[in-house]
Amino acid sequence: MSDDSDRIAYTALEKGTPVRCVDGQQFATVEHVLVVEEVDVFDGLVVHTSEGVRFVDADDVSEIYVSHVVTSLSPQQASDLPVPDQTSYSYDADADDDTGRSASDRFGRMFGRGKWKREH
Repeated sequence: MSDDSDRIAYTALEKGTPVRCVDGQQFATVEHVLVVEEVDVFDGLVVHTSEGVRFVDADDVSEIYVSHVVTSLSPQQASDLPVPDQTSYSYDADADDDTGRSASDRFGRMFGRGKWKREH
């Protein structure tokens, strides 16, 4: 855990990033970030485990780093994660999207924070 100081926002999280239990043990990798579109709020992660695809609620995500995600889950809780709800939408950031005229849009372009695009 040498780069614990390199925290990032959920918007910069990449597919394949390791996901760890509270004890530091990796149990999954990130598949998708889930966002509630209407209010632009982080809802959780869809992760790939040895048992298949599972859902990690945002409340269980403690910290997000460049190299990994730390959860508050014990190994037992991680093994009991639910399958994602089929009505949830996943989003991918599009850093090349340079539309919008607001200050937020301008800063997003300046710092490489793209818009979220819903996958269909």
